[in-house]
Order: sequence, then C-alpha cells, then structure tokens
Amino acid sequence: MPRRSLTRLYKDEFSNYSLAKFQQDLLAGLTVAAVALPLALAFGVASGATAAAGLVTAILAGFIMGALTGAPFQISGPTGAMSAVLIVLVQRYGLEGIWVAGLFSGLLLLLIGIMRLGRFIAFIPAPVISGFTSGIALIIFIGQIDNFLGIKTPAVETAAQKFLGFFNGGFTPSFQSLALGLTVIATMLFMPKKWSAKFPASLLGLILATLLSWTLNWSAPAIGAIPQSLILQSRLSLSNIPWTNLPDFIAPILTITALGAVESLLAGAVGSNMTGIRMQANQELIAQGVGNMVIPFFGGVPATAAIARSSVGIKSGGQTRLVSIVHAIGILLSMFLFTAFMERIPLAALAGVLMVTAIRMNEWDAIKFIFGKRFKTDMIAFTITMLATIVLDLTQAILLGSFLAGAVFLNKIASIEISVQDVDTERLKQKGIETAGQCRHVKVAFLTGPLFFAATGQFNEAFSNLKDTHALILSMRGVSLIDTAGIEAIHRLHEKLHTQGGTLMFAGVHDNAKQMMERGGLVQTIGEENFFWSSDQAIIEAEKRGCSFCERL
Repeated sequence: MPRRSLTRLYKDEFSNYSLAKFQQDLLAGLTVAAVALPLALAFGVASGATAAAGLVTAILAGFIMGALTGAPFQISGPTGAMSAVLIVLVQRYGLEGIWVAGLFSGLLLLLIGIMRLGRFIAFIPAPVISGFTSGIALIIFIGQIDNFLGIKTPAVETAAQKFLGFFNGGFTPSFQSLALGLTVIATMLFMPKKWSAKFPASLLGLILATLLSWTLNWSAPAIGAIPQSLILQSRLSLSNIPWTNLPDFIAPILTITALGAVESLLAGAVGSNMTGIRMQANQELIAQGVGNMVIPFFGGVPATAAIARSSVGIKSGGQTRLVSIVHAIGILLSMFLFTAFMERIPLAALAGVLMVTAIRMNEWDAIKFIFGKRFKTDMIAFTITMLATIVLDLTQAILLGSFLAGAVFLNKIASIEISVQDVDTERLKQKGIETAGQCRHVKVAFLTGPLFFAATGQFNEAFSNLKDTHALILSMRGVSLIDTAGIEAIHRLHEKLHTQGGTLMFAGVHDNAKQMMERGGLVQTIGEENFFWSSDQAIIEAEKRGCSFCERL
C-alpha cells in the first residue's frame, strides 16, 4: 500500500467537504458519544482506575488520536481488552504503574509507526488473536462478578484464580446489586434492534438501573464523585516516573504496546472492509503512540481504537475524522452537564454492561469456523492461547500462542513432496521426441514445496541412493522458496553426483529461487548450461552428452 502523509490524508478527506457531510459527521459523532459514554465509565472502573479516568481517556483519545488517525473512520478510547490488561497491572504496580507503562508503550508505538514496522503486527495468526480475545472476554466477565453480586473477594493475580475463589464461598450476594445488574443485561439483550439503532441499549440500561436505585433509595455501591475537569488530581508527572525501576515495567510496556497495536489495526481492518477505505497502518500507530503518551499526564488510562465505536460511526453515516472529534466533544459536555446523574450510576449496572460486552466481543464467527470445520491445529492454538490468557500473564499468553501457531505453520509448510522417476519414454514418443528416454541412468525428480531448513531432511533422504545415476534432473517448478540450508543441501547433492561421475541438472527454476541460488554460488558451480526451461529439454541434453554408465556396459 503506498505511503500517504497526514497532510495528504486530510486533503483526500476534506477536498469535497460540504455542509451536508458535516451534518452527517455531527449526527454520527453524537451517536457514537451516546454509545461510548457508558463504555467509558465502565472501562474506567474495570481498568482499576475510576469512571472519571475512563471519561478523560475517551475525550483525549477522541481528540488526539482522531486528529492523527490513519483512517477517517477510526475512533479510539478505553476498551475492554485494554481494561483486562490494566486491572492486573494496577494490582501489581498501582495507578502510577499503568501511567508509566502507558507513557512508554505510547513511545514504542510511535517509534514502530515512524519506522514503518506496522505490517509486522499482522504476522500474529488469526487463531491466536481469536483465542486472546476470548481470554480477555473471560477476564472482563470474571472481573465483574464482584460488582454484579455486590461483594468483595480478595484480589488475586489471574482471572483463573479469581474464578476458582468464588467456589470457596464465604460471601452473600446482594439482592439490590443483582437486580440492578440484571436490569441492564435484560435491556441490552432484549431491546429490539430497531430501537437500539436510535438509542443505545447500554445507555438506556444504565438510565433504568440508576432510576430504579434512586427511586427505591437502594444502597448499592455507585460510581461516586466525578470531577468536572479534564486534568484529574491523580495523574502522572515527570517527577514521579520511577526512572531507576523502569526495567520492572518492560513486560507491561510490551503487553500494552502489543495489545494497542493489534486491536487498533484489527479495528482498522474491520472499518476498511465496511467502507472500502484502506487505513494507513503506520500513521494509525503514530496516532496511538502520541495519544497514549499524552493521556497519562491527565490521569487517563491507555487507549486503543475500538471496533464497536468505529462501526457505529460508519453505520451512522460518518464521513471524516470529525466524527471522532464530535464524539469527544459530546462526552466532554456530558461530563459537565450530567455529572450528578453519572455519580449515582450503580457499579452493578456497569458490571452488567461489561458482562454483555464481554460476551459480544468474542469473535463468534471465527470460532464457529475453526471448530465447525475441525481445523485441529487452529483449534489447539485458539484453546491454548485462551487458557494461557486467563491463567498466565497476558504477555506470556500472546507469546505462547504466537510460538505455537508459528510451530504449527512451520510443520505444515516444511513438508516438501519429492517424486523421483525414471524417464517416461512413451510420453516423450507421444510428444514426437524419438531420441530421448533411451538411457535408464537418467532420472527426473519433481519437487513441490519450499526447500528450506525444515525440509532439508526429507530432501537428503529422497536422494540417499543415487547409484548408477548418470544425470539427475531436479524439476523445481513447484519450488517458489529456497533458503541457505536448501542451497547447502543441493551443493552436497551435486558433490555426491560429481564424485560418481554424474551430473545435476535443473528444470523450471523460479526467478526468485534462481537469484538465491546465484547468491549461494550454485549457478556458478553447476554451470548455467545445466539449467533448462523444461525437464524434457534437460532429458534430451543429458542423452546428447552421452552416458558413462552405458559406455561401461
């Protein structure tokens, strides 16, 4: 995809901008704000921070990342996947820990974008991403059981430990919290889609639950005070960055960086499929980097592009990145206009929003495809990544899943098919070649598959017995890839044949494979005269040169 500067992106978006398009952006932005508001509150709390931190994150991400994004449809903010990572980091390092990790992950994302390395993020296999997403969904769901039941269980390192802890008992669920949480869940699950298109079900659920708690004067825990300021009292400052202990933050920095990049580029891929507009991946990573470097100094939490919010903006008719900015303005206004109401929103209601969101964030179509078609290796990669996500550290989970998928991929492509055959005299006669095919010491080997380090064992085994072979023709039309290990294997085969008076010849070698063979000295050693377009040409030439084995007879 050709590189385009931010200036060029702006020019493409706004070259034919009109009042009608602005009205579409305005309506889409306000619609996204209505969807994003309850999510910002919920993900702020779910991250181990506060609802205010979620609001500040949504507002700043909407402005900064929206202005710098690599696609007009991208909308960023706090997300469920990121909150699942952050809640663990808060337990280990406190809020300052996630601010520091967010700052330096932003710097790393910025560098990745500047160095144009965004394409390497796409190398993470789809089953691993699906398993990781499902694992995060489980972390979010399990993490909200406390608020949903109105209880407080001990903090633990992993979601698996948290889940198993509920079976130990020792707590009594609150009827009030259950009722409020179920109100939100029922609203989100059963509200007709045509109504949801006009008014977000999650927002309506929060309103109903809050009014129910308010009217009945219930004592269920609520969000609490929300400061009417973009600069929160609890925030990162340069003076409290633990410079001497930065090595302790390497793992969380890498986790947030990987998650931010993967989720943002996935959101971009979904948006591109919906709109037909290709996202500039490296520019998007720059936007994510700059935003996450700024947000901690205001007290917010790390943000990423969000598939749900971006999709709402597209479906609402959004035309440009102004949708993101309008959505940020809408949340900012609500922070000042509806503070009194938002402070009364029960935590159980937010838990209901997050539980339904967790269920929906699973890539159900991909899961159904993998398991329905019984792709065993993908099923294993998905399952192990998902389980590792809830049992291990999230960085370890994605590394483990990627390693597993890479190993499976290597195993799949490492198999090279080699068929060694005698010359088919009858076939050549049918083609009008009468003189060829008379020598039984000429053999043709048809190779199909990549000839690289993992396939050299099969290659060597296939040619272990070349007794009385005058000419061996390697038909390599099916070999599109060869590495240094493959070149060394061919060198050894050539030396073996040369020692016994035979010749190694080639037919149908791809240009890229031949270039690699030239770099490895094969062409110079074997000679350009031993390379042919087809195996038939090589057979005719081999017989023209005479056969030392036949002469002995």
